[in-house]
Amino acid sequence: MLEAVSQVVSVPIIASGGAGSSQHILEVFEKTAATGALAASIFHYGQVSISETKKAMQAAGLEVRI
Repeated sequence: MLEAVSQVVSVPIIASGGAGSSQHILEVFEKTAATGALAASIFHYGQVSISETKKAMQAAGLEVRI
């Protein structure tokens, strides 16, 4: 769905919902045209830390604000 939307709009696309791990967030950037990803519950419930996710993104070669 993200790909379909990105083909018809000229605004940034932010994927929201469904992330259960840092890998899921990485996949958004590796497999879609999304320019952002929103995650909340994995951080709120301590499943993954924000720092851990940023480190994984950096390791994958993604631009990250630290």
